[in-house]
Amino acid sequence: MTSVSVITPSGSGGRDVELPGEIFESAVNIPLMHQVVVAQEAAARQGTHATKTRGMVRGGGKKPYRQKGTGRARQGSLRAPQYAGGGIVHGPVPRSYVQRTPKKMKAAALRGALSDRLSHGRIAVVSAFVEGEEPSTKDAFSMLCTAVGVPASRLSRPVLVVVSTDDELSRKSLRNVPGARVLDSGQLNTYDVLASDHVVFTEAALGEFVGRVTGAELTVVEAPAKPARAKKASTAKAKADEVTADEVTADEVTADEATADAAETTDATDKPAAKPARATASRAKKPAATDAAEAGADSGPDEAPTAVRRRSSGTARKSASSGSDAEQTEEQE
Repeated sequence: MTSVSVITPSGSGGRDVELPGEIFESAVNIPLMHQVVVAQEAAARQGTHATKTRGMVRGGGKKPYRQKGTGRARQGSLRAPQYAGGGIVHGPVPRSYVQRTPKKMKAAALRGALSDRLSHGRIAVVSAFVEGEEPSTKDAFSMLCTAVGVPASRLSRPVLVVVSTDDELSRKSLRNVPGARVLDSGQLNTYDVLASDHVVFTEAALGEFVGRVTGAELTVVEAPAKPARAKKASTAKAKADEVTADEVTADEVTADEATADAAETTDATDKPAAKPARATASRAKKPAATDAAEAGADSGPDEAPTAVRRRSSGTARKSASSGSDAEQTEEQE
């Protein structure tokens, strides 16, 4: 089923009607519709055409001239078909042009025409054309232009308006509008649907038509919430998702920082085990430097700078270390 919004004169409302698929979603059979339209146009012909034969024409009772002796063709009347003002041979006679079309073919053609208009978005439904009890062509025309979607100046293309049987208010309001054809729901036909660009139903007329064809009532549903509200709700939801994502990211960052701190603490705890070697080396170097300073003090003030200079070289370090070893040996003795 396809839902169509119901348009109201005041612009308020907010309900939709469901168009039955068995009517408005049928297959479009073009040859069938052509046959039905031709039959409908043929049935509209009066068929009262007629002509007069030579026996119906006034005059011509006297023989124009004698039978023989004139050298001309024999004639019996001046109202013969070959004379001007004479009778007509094999002219049209009154007849009926009605073609017998099965009811099922007519119904199928109408369903196809309505389905074609709906597929192009040219079917509209209005609650009423005029509010109140007095006819108003201005209000009805404005409502019709709103339903069709054209400026409220004039209708550029023909529009078919379908009203209920007892809706005289809409009928009187639209009967003087150029380009608008008003029909009862029971008079809806294939030719008028195809001859109009748009088909506008009143809600009551659509209910009558659907009930007559399908035997069911028209389904009316409340219109969904406005898109703006839905957008706000989705925006709030998106913001909530972003906040949640930020919190999750913050938690992850905190967890990563905690893991990094724990790793640094573990490294700091493990590093002191490797430091004693460096400390031992420094401790081994300190006595050598102290012994070298003592040796420089014993040698005198003039030799102190030389001792300091030699300490920077590898030879000085060796001599200092050898001297300290000698002193240690002497102390032990």
